[in-house]
Amino acid sequence: MSIFEMLMLICFGAAWPMSIYKSYTSGDNAGKSFWFLFIILIGYISGTIHKLLYSFDIVIYLYVLNGLMVLTDIILYYRNEKLAQDKS
Repeated sequence: MSIFEMLMLICFGAAWPMSIYKSYTSGDNAGKSFWFLFIILIGYISGTIHKLLYSFDIVIYLYVLNGLMVLTDIILYYRNEKLAQDKS
């Protein structure tokens, strides 16, 4: 297990709860990019697969947790798009 990999995932993961909160409460996608979120999700999925295939350790849970938070933000992105269309 790499302490530096763990710290990186903890630091990156610390930002997602605020992003999710903003997406949920504002109902707006201002400043959000679906493609950015998608690319980040692919990165977390790739990290999870790597851990499963080559170096399984406890850090896999951080990849999964971060991936789930990004997936939540993507779901809220679509919800906010629908809300914006309903307002029109």
